[in-house]
Amino acid sequence: MKRQAYEPILITDAPRSQDDQLTTRQRRYVLMMGIRVACLVVGAILVGVQAPLLWLWLSLCGLGMVLIPWLAVLLANDRPPKEEHRLANRFHHQQRDETPPMSLTAEERPHKIIDAEL
Repeated sequence: MKRQAYEPILITDAPRSQDDQLTTRQRRYVLMMGIRVACLVVGAILVGVQAPLLWLWLSLCGLGMVLIPWLAVLLANDRPPKEEHRLANRFHHQQRDETPPMSLTAEERPHKIIDAEL
C-alpha cells in the first residue's frame, strides 16, 4: 500500500528486521530443545531412583520429549504474515475517498462576505 504525502510515517509502523526475527526464533528453538533434554534427564533420574508413580512421570516426560520438538519446529518456522502484495489492489477496484483527512466540511469553512456595494 502506497502512503499518501499527508500521512506521517511512524517508526513504530516499521516491521522488525529479518535478522532480529531469525535471532528470536533461534533462541526460542534452543530453549525448547533444552526443555526436551531436561525431560530426558529427569526421566532417566526417575527411573534410577524408582520414584513413586513412575509410570505417570515417565509418560509426562515422554510426552514432553515428543511434543516439544514438534512445537519447536513449528514456532521456529513461524514468521509474521506478509503484507498485501503491491499488485493485489490493481485487480480489485475499490472506491477511494479522495478527500484529504484534514479537509473542512462545508459548515466549518469560513464564509466569504462579498460587498455588493463596491
